[in-house]
Amino acid sequence: MQIRINDPPSRHNLLKLATTAGGPAVAAHLPAARPVQAAWSAFLCIGLLIPCASAARGEDPAGEPISPWRAGMLDIHQISTGRGNAALYVFPDGTTMLVDAGELPVKTPRHTPDRPDGTQPAGERIVRYIRRALAHDPRPALDYALVTHFHDDHIGGPAENSPPAACGAYRLTGLTFVGEKLKIGTLLDRGWPDYDYPRPLDDDATKNYRAFVNWQIEHNALKVERFVPGRNDQVVLRRDANKYPGFAFRNVGANGEIWTGQGTSTQNHFPALETVPRPDWPHENMCSISFRLSYGEFDYFNGGDIPGVPPSGMPPWHDVETPVARAVGPVEAAILDHHGYVDSQNEFLVAALRPRVWTISVWDSGHPTLSVWNRIRSTRIYPGPRDVFATDLHHATRLVIGGLDKLASDSGHIVLRVAPGGGSFRVVIVDDTSESCRVKNTFGPYPSG
Repeated sequence: MQIRINDPPSRHNLLKLATTAGGPAVAAHLPAARPVQAAWSAFLCIGLLIPCASAARGEDPAGEPISPWRAGMLDIHQISTGRGNAALYVFPDGTTMLVDAGELPVKTPRHTPDRPDGTQPAGERIVRYIRRALAHDPRPALDYALVTHFHDDHIGGPAENSPPAACGAYRLTGLTFVGEKLKIGTLLDRGWPDYDYPRPLDDDATKNYRAFVNWQIEHNALKVERFVPGRNDQVVLRRDANKYPGFAFRNVGANGEIWTGQGTSTQNHFPALETVPRPDWPHENMCSISFRLSYGEFDYFNGGDIPGVPPSGMPPWHDVETPVARAVGPVEAAILDHHGYVDSQNEFLVAALRPRVWTISVWDSGHPTLSVWNRIRSTRIYPGPRDVFATDLHHATRLVIGGLDKLASDSGHIVLRVAPGGGSFRVVIVDDTSESCRVKNTFGPYPSG
C-alpha cells in the first residue's frame, strides 16, 4: 500500500489498508470518525444528517454575490444547467480545469427545467458561469478540459437547432460550445486517438466531439491526450506549482484499467474482449474516467458514471466501483457516480470513501434512486454525520423517496471551497435561477483529515 506524504498519519491510512485488505467489514471496526473531524462535528452539528450551516462568519453571506477565488484556495464548482454534468475546478495556483460539459439534445418530463431558463443553450450558460467564476483572471481560459465519457449529458449531444461552429466543421453543444468560446490548453479523454474501445464510437455526440477535436488540433493547436490511469503527472499545477506542494491529482481509472493504489501501477479489471460474449462487453459508463484530487489533508473523488451494482445475471466485473474505491480510500468529499442512479454507490464504495460531504449532479427523476439514497445515509455502512447536496432535485423524486428533506440543499450551483493549505472546506450554494451569483446558503467549515 502506498502512503502519500500528505495523508493524515492514523485513521486515513488505516482505513485505506482496511478497505484494501478486507473491505467495509474490516473498516467498520476502525474508530468511528477521524479524531479531529469527530471533535469538530460534535461542536458544529447536532444529530445525524443535520446540515452544518455557517452563520455570521463573514464568508459568503446569503444574499450577496459569492466572493471571488483567491490564491491558495481550491474551488470545485458543480454547475447546474438542467441538461447534464459540468464542473469547473480552480486549483490553488489558479490552474483551471473543466470536467465535462453536458447538454441533452431533448428534454422530457423526466428532466428538471433548464437553469436558469431555456433562452440559451447549456453550453452558453456554462461559458458565462466560467467567465464569472474566473473574473480574477484578465484572460480567462481553461488549462485542462477532461471528458469522463462520451454521453450527451457529459459532452453535449447535437440537436436540430444546435448552431454550427463558425468553421462549419461541427455543431455547438455542451463541450464544443465551451471550446468555441474559451481556449482549452489540454483536452483529456478516454479514447484518443482512435476511439474504438470497446467498439468504434459512432454515435452523433461522439462524432460531433471528434470533429471538434480534429479541427481544434489543426487550427488552434489544441493538445489532446488519452487519460492514463495510475499517473500523477498528467494534470498538474500550471502556474505556480512550487508554491503548493500539497496538491496532487491521481488518475485512478479508465477503460477498465484501474490504479492499484501503489506507485503508478494498474490492473486490468475487464477481461480480454475476445474471451467475453459480445452482450457482456463493457458499456460506456463502465469505461468512465475516475480520479482523486488532493490538497493537503483534503481529498475529493469523481468517478464519472462508473457502476457498482451490475444488473442481475451480468458478470461481477461489471462492478467497477469496488476496485476503484479500494484504491482511492477515504475522502472528505465526493460526487455520486452516475448521478446516484440505481446501479451506483455500492456498499463497498460508500464504506471506503465515507465522505463528510456528498454532492449529486441531478436533473432527472431517477436521480438519485431509493437504494442509493439509503446507502449514502446509512450509519451502519459508515458512522458519523454527512451532508448531501443536489444541484436540482426533481419534484417526482421527492414524492417517491422519503427522507429527502434531509438534503442539506436540493437546488443550486454547488461550490466546494477549500481553504488555503487544505485544512478545512466549506460548501457554498449559489442561486441557479438567475445569473446573479448570489449565495443561497453556506455550510461548514468542515475539517479535513
